Amino acid sequence: MVTISVIDLTAFTNGNTITRQTVIKQIYQACHEIGFMYLQNSGISKDLISQVFTHSKFFFNLPLEVKQKQAWSDEFSNTGYVGFERERVDPNKPGDLKEALNLGKQEAVEIDASILTFYDSCTELANTVLQTFALALSLPEDFFITRHNQQHHTLRSLHYPPLQTPPKPGQLRAGEHSDYGSITLLFQDDVGGLEVQTTSGEWIAAPTIPDTVVVNTGDLMQRWTNHLFSSTKHRVMIPSDNRLKQSRYSIAFFCHPNDDTEIACLESCHKEQSPIYPPILAGEYLLQRLQATYGNS
Repeated sequence: MVTISVIDLTAFTNGNTITRQTVIKQIYQACHEIGFMYLQNSGISKDLISQVFTHSKFFFNLPLEVKQKQAWSDEFSNTGYVGFERERVDPNKPGDLKEALNLGKQEAVEIDASILTFYDSCTELANTVLQTFALALSLPEDFFITRHNQQHHTLRSLHYPPLQTPPKPGQLRAGEHSDYGSITLLFQDDVGGLEVQTTSGEWIAAPTIPDTVVVNTGDLMQRWTNHLFSSTKHRVMIPSDNRLKQSRYSIAFFCHPNDDTEIACLESCHKEQSPIYPPILAGEYLLQRLQATYGNS
């Protein structure tokens, strides 16, 4: 039975050489075997996370016409409000039963001090994770950090409203998909529903574990590492119990390399097999995925 590892990050951030190496190996194994992990002691305070969830709930409780004023002005800008069922992360299925608010760093600056603090805290945590990746892959420890230093990251608040009517055939709260960038940090409430697909094709639950952050690797990291690190399919299911009548909230921080970064198979990652993918610019790949997700709806 495959399980998602729980890893204590303080053993890396405050540890000695031996404990740091242990964490690096744990993270490598988690990314290689399933592409998901839980991190304890992330350095982001519970109070700050609570503030961001409170802000998220306030926004989603606003009248639709108010939220729509913040809708994406450019279909592929990746910032602004995304309405209910507007997004299809599985392009072959009906629209997802969710709404979202996407913020870049500039939008975070304009909204609220706590949002900007959270964005910066997530950036710092992401850089620590990227540092462990580099060390695990025998690269200079700032290899990935320098290729993310323009902070083209997206802070996304998500709301999955209670269902008043039966879903369409095949419709989920979030369809089966992989994330586009390098890594994702996920903060979720206790309503649950997130599931992760193992390499054998089995779906396993990824419930909330108190005081942890879910971290998963995305498509660009999978391309960079020639599948040494997995970009794993995941989804958010519709509950079969009374949670169906509850809202689910989550906050995702999508970590994306600088747009002009070439994503090509790393030298240390093609010893066992030839490069699987041709090189591609990070910004070009993101645009392709956004077009697939939104272009036909």
